[in-house]
Amino acid sequence: MINSKPYVIGIDMGGTNTVFGIVDARGVVLASNSIKTRKHSNFNDYIDELSFELNRLIASIDAQEKIFGIGVGAPNANYFTGKIEDGVNLPWPTPIPFAQLLSDKMKLPVAITNDANAAAIGEMTYGAARGLKDFIMITLGTGVGSGIVVNGQLVYGHDGFAGELGHVIVKRNNGRLCGCGRTGCLETYCSATGVARTAREYLEMSDTPSLLRELPIDEITSKDVYDAAIAGDKLAKAVFDYTGQVLGEALADFTVFTSPEAFVIFGGLAKAGDLILKPIRESMEKNMLSIWKGKVQVILSELKEADAAVLGASALGWEAKPMAAPEATIAPEATATV
Repeated sequence: MINSKPYVIGIDMGGTNTVFGIVDARGVVLASNSIKTRKHSNFNDYIDELSFELNRLIASIDAQEKIFGIGVGAPNANYFTGKIEDGVNLPWPTPIPFAQLLSDKMKLPVAITNDANAAAIGEMTYGAARGLKDFIMITLGTGVGSGIVVNGQLVYGHDGFAGELGHVIVKRNNGRLCGCGRTGCLETYCSATGVARTAREYLEMSDTPSLLRELPIDEITSKDVYDAAIAGDKLAKAVFDYTGQVLGEALADFTVFTSPEAFVIFGGLAKAGDLILKPIRESMEKNMLSIWKGKVQVILSELKEADAAVLGASALGWEAKPMAAPEATIAPEATATV
């Protein structure tokens, strides 16, 4: 029966909190809640608490028998396998068969992917990318994530891990050390931590007057840089100009791979608005191959920040399919205290 199950559940697993909500087909979050991700040393206990709270949330809006599926965004989650393959910020050994375990508990189909891919699906379903078949989502947070959509389909690659554009090397010589172990990755320049890093370098390399000099240099954050730039601080503005220049150059390069209609920018740094968008657009156009000049937009996400994580994950819930595999279990060593 069409629309007999009008809701999906979206779950965003972060290193600190796991946020979840029930969402309708228009992208309205009907109810939401959260639990602490790292509360349990045993992943089965985490799943038990999560499923208990999900069932309680479902009951609170009388949505029993109305849930179509569950979508999950989680660190290093693989859409093909349904597993968290390498959750470096999580307290349990990996791989973890998250989708199967949750499906067994909830008796609902579950689909899982990484958080940037979930954001792309959410943007295509509910946000600024509605109607777009070719776009690239760029998430600017603690790191730089991306989700690539081609012909209306998210690109996963042969192993489920395609689209790690934050780890494209943009500085081949003397690049910054990245958490991935390589040097010069885009993430080290254009993330929130990258902005703070640039600010510290600028302060150390020059004697330009700046409001940022009033702060302990090791404690400067991207928010501090933003506040200073808004106040007219020239050095802080130069930091955003440099960040936008590097990202714009990278977007021009990314364009040649998939010829996107647009890049959708999401995350904490997107709040800087024209401070970062203007240099991004200028740098991208300056470095764009001529056949794409003036053709590719750079736009901001339209997802509400408070609901974005849940909405992105929930959009994946509409794609969830029942699992045929037997009930999953975690090997004893995967449940040990870490």
